[in-house]
Amino acid sequence: MYDAITNSDLNNRSDPSLPMPGSLRIPVVALGASLGFFLAATFVLCVLFDLWFPALAMQSAWAPLLPGFTWLSWQSFLLGLTESYAYGWYVALLFGPIFNFFAGSKNRGLR
Repeated sequence: MYDAITNSDLNNRSDPSLPMPGSLRIPVVALGASLGFFLAATFVLCVLFDLWFPALAMQSAWAPLLPGFTWLSWQSFLLGLTESYAYGWYVALLFGPIFNFFAGSKNRGLR
């Protein structure tokens, strides 16, 4: 994919913040924040869905996923929101460095 890019192409790029070919890396902080907010927003949407459609509610499935979460008080809602955000950071802190390690393996002769 990057084989067709020449040095003159790299020097004439309009956006110098784009990654250089062969240096694909995931910024762990951006990944953690975005995954955390995504999972927190998904939690809020799920709670709203369960409130609007109680016959289809899935709160019993959340107990194993969100320790301490019970249906539904403000304290429990905030705990579930916090845990959802923390799960996003958990994934980012594990996946980001692992991806970056293997993405940089080309330079270490592992490919």
